Amino acid sequence: MKRKEVLKTGDTHHVMNKSIAGYKIFNSESDFDRFIKSLQFYSFDQNKIRFSQLFNSTVVQNYGFKQTMEKRMKDEEKLVQVIAYCVMPTHFHLILKQLKEEGISNYMKDVSNSHSHYFNNKNNRKGTLWESRFENVRVKTDEQLLHLTRYIHLNPTTAGLVEDPEDWIYSSYNEYISQEETGFCSYENILDIKPKKYKEFVDARKDYQRNLSKIKRITLE
Repeated sequence: MKRKEVLKTGDTHHVMNKSIAGYKIFNSESDFDRFIKSLQFYSFDQNKIRFSQLFNSTVVQNYGFKQTMEKRMKDEEKLVQVIAYCVMPTHFHLILKQLKEEGISNYMKDVSNSHSHYFNNKNNRKGTLWESRFENVRVKTDEQLLHLTRYIHLNPTTAGLVEDPEDWIYSSYNEYISQEETGFCSYENILDIKPKKYKEFVDARKDYQRNLSKIKRITLE
């Protein structure tokens, strides 16, 4: 991602940020889980409860985070529509549609600050966690969007973390290939996803994207 583009309401953007100096900031299942839940929480505007309070509440432990969120936030407006995501050990990718003015900027500020505060407290650390505010590029066509979802869902296999993208549970890929409502992403009004066809679409690119990454590394060395 080489440039930032103007964030306009109604536009869809590929948003990415990574840790400073390639620092590993997601080190455990609980780190990933907390961050992914924050992606859902901060998509709503004017939350009446702090994320840390909700995340650690007895209600969530008894009924689950997704169910609690749907109940508490059903009347709240959204800043962004989360179309897809992938969280990696040192960085993350999001595909977001801005629903309110300054929606993506405010959303990214809250998500980034929340994880910085959590990570620094947990590791007795101070200072900046992220390399930049965030990077973003506007997605201009539905075809570009579809290919972009495949690219970010293949990130874990490209990096050699897993053999198959469905084995990486810290992305929205399993939402895309499941017939059940397993997550919080919303893409039905934008992409016509048929789980079996989408899996074939992603698998067809898996080896190519992995080999391309190897070539790039060799070229840069």
